[in-house]
Amino acid sequence: MAIVKDCLKEEIAETLHDITVNGKEFQYKAIAGNLILRNEQHLPKASIFYTAYFKEGVKDTTDRPIVFCFNGGPGSSAVWLHIGLFGPRRVLMNEQGEGLPPYQVVNNEYSILDLADLVFIDPVSTGLSRAAPGEDAKQFHGVEEDIQSIGDFIRQFITTYERWDSPKLLAGESYGTTRAAGLAEHLHEDQHIYINGVILISSVLNFQTLYDCSKGNDLPYPLYLPTYVATAWYHQKLNEDFQKDLNKALEEAKQFALTDYTLALMQGDKIPPSDYERTVQKLAYFTGLSPDFIARSNLRVNPYRFCMELLRTKNLTIGRFDSRFTGESLETSCDFPSYDPSFEAITGAFTAAFNQYLIKDLKVKSDREYKILAPINSDWNFNKAKNQFLNMSEPLHDVMIKNKKLKVFVGSGYFDLATPFFATDYTFNHLRLTPDLQKNIAMHYYDAGHMMYIQKKSLDQMRKDLETWIRSAILP
Repeated sequence: MAIVKDCLKEEIAETLHDITVNGKEFQYKAIAGNLILRNEQHLPKASIFYTAYFKEGVKDTTDRPIVFCFNGGPGSSAVWLHIGLFGPRRVLMNEQGEGLPPYQVVNNEYSILDLADLVFIDPVSTGLSRAAPGEDAKQFHGVEEDIQSIGDFIRQFITTYERWDSPKLLAGESYGTTRAAGLAEHLHEDQHIYINGVILISSVLNFQTLYDCSKGNDLPYPLYLPTYVATAWYHQKLNEDFQKDLNKALEEAKQFALTDYTLALMQGDKIPPSDYERTVQKLAYFTGLSPDFIARSNLRVNPYRFCMELLRTKNLTIGRFDSRFTGESLETSCDFPSYDPSFEAITGAFTAAFNQYLIKDLKVKSDREYKILAPINSDWNFNKAKNQFLNMSEPLHDVMIKNKKLKVFVGSGYFDLATPFFATDYTFNHLRLTPDLQKNIAMHYYDAGHMMYIQKKSLDQMRKDLETWIRSAILP
């Protein structure tokens, strides 16, 4: 049993387990522990906690991929991808994706452990990872600082476990995709570690496409529109023709977003009154919102107000991470939601299930709190952007050109109002790659939200998509 007390000693807990995936049972080894990051004087800087899974009986690791997984935030541990998607155990959910008490983990028949070994990484200040005593944790809390520390961890890990010869993949979700894109280039340039594949789930590479980061520019509004349409469709707020066919509604919405809506927004205050009114009516038609609300929003409906407004007459708030979810509004007169029903529906389940799994199955005991989410987002150092919008599609573009064998898997949820799928489409449509390199990108879409794998239907489809991609792109 590993007892993680400080950052001065590396400790591991090693256990052996069985799993059945695709009807085939096999054994795997789980190793939960920490690696110490050191400075130039070889003194400890930080302890990074990880959980690694290795399939037993593998004699040749040259054709056995290893996937380094992390979530986003910034400030999130890897718990969501760990017991939600990739790992050998998953938290028990209902079909829609709500936690089922008593919260527990079950065999994950959708795990990709049959295809690749897995390493789940908790960045410094998340999970059980901490800065060393006397070290300021803020030195790890930034775009470049974070990439550097995770890159150092990966180099140490493949050295410790002798995996330099394995195909290496990165898997990130949300801000984890920001990290993954930068990390792929960093490892290539600074460590000469060439990555074979990058898995981007609920991607955010170009922060100009997000409302939260884009006050004063109109780009996000057309990119959010298709997700508004999908959400309105799910909650039966569209006209009868659109309600019959979501794909038709989405295609028409995307066409409008790229043409008349963008043209209207680009005219700013100079838009003719007739064009303004026509755009108001069209947006109401696509979103299920009232023309009056859209006019008061000056054609620019931000996602938080959308969450409050769509079902306001029912006193319901829409989920931001997953707009399929609703919850009773705490304050009916507010313009902005005071909570996210989709976040509340799953966080308790993941927290309880993982902490029990950590102690009971992985045999890890610690006097520290396992921080599912650490409050470091607001203090994150974004100075890499240098008074611009952070855009990590640039390092991804660069490394894909330098390493033409690098393959990219992109997964997006139709009901994700945090990182909308059309914003991801926009980003990848502007990577400026040749047609041949564009073939190295596989785009996939799911009928769920930010963590689409909480819905069993999407989890099943994602497993199939990942298996096809790994077998064809990574192990041809």
